[in-house]
Amino acid sequence: MFKRFRRLRLTAQMRDLVRQTYLSGSDFIYPLFVVEGKNIKNEISSMPGVYQMSLDEILKECSVVVNLGIKAIMLFGIPSLKDSIGSDALSNDGIIAKSLRSIKDKFPNLIVITDLCFCEYTDHGHCGIMDHVHGTVDNDATLDISAKQALIHAENGADMIAPSGMMDGIIETLRFALDDGGYENLPIMAYSTKFASAYYGPFRDVAESTPKAGDRKSYQMDPANRLEAINESLEDEAQGADILMIKPALAYLDLIRDLRDRTLLPICAYNVSGEYALLKAGAKLGVIDYDKVMMETLLGMKRAGADMIITYHAKEACEILQKA
Repeated sequence: MFKRFRRLRLTAQMRDLVRQTYLSGSDFIYPLFVVEGKNIKNEISSMPGVYQMSLDEILKECSVVVNLGIKAIMLFGIPSLKDSIGSDALSNDGIIAKSLRSIKDKFPNLIVITDLCFCEYTDHGHCGIMDHVHGTVDNDATLDISAKQALIHAENGADMIAPSGMMDGIIETLRFALDDGGYENLPIMAYSTKFASAYYGPFRDVAESTPKAGDRKSYQMDPANRLEAINESLEDEAQGADILMIKPALAYLDLIRDLRDRTLLPICAYNVSGEYALLKAGAKLGVIDYDKVMMETLLGMKRAGADMIITYHAKEACEILQKA
């Protein structure tokens, strides 16, 4: 006798009863991009609904986020002045430090995760100090200034630090620096498997982080390499990461599942700018039901094994969930 799977699908109530994967506001981390100035809210043409905002507008946005039930934001800083080593990121008067103090003062219960990198802060657009002889980032010199940046974030109220530069040894370096600085309880979300992806294009518009020359293939991962990707994440776990990340998400759901089968740590999927922009473009063309495709996409990431999702869709998704 064949199995009648449809018995458990015949009504909405029965489907709800046996549903295995759920989305909620607590699953989402919402990226925010802070720029210097006042009354600034610049929409990014390649990412409709995503803005560069001055701190006063960021604070308004945080109020919206909290009211929607989103528990965490990912904060990116875009200074007006950039140099070869990203000095603004190393200053207590820098844009991230000032923004952290203001956000945590007004929203003490909102989890603020800081992106720790230098691509937004350097005049060359790469993720650290350049080794001009080899035309790439100097790994160990960048580790030194990354430790300084981490302490700036910690001192100014970050709830979690997420180093995105893909430097070898970054997690161990930051863990030692934070522990020595008295921040042994500050968690690190590792960009543990971050691919050199074409899906990042729109992000570089909003973060103003496109490299002036070359690319990031010498430090970000080859999209073809599944086993190396797993190895990268497991190495970050061994170095002391508290959360592991797969970035991008949609074209790498197999890696989320691979990692889920190999670690007990929480896993974050970064639903990146290109993935967001494609859905927005599909909606504009009228070729998809945007809300349904968006929610199905996020559900797929959660089903693959992600415990949390960094996504520009977070506010829209929560609005839909609140109506359900």
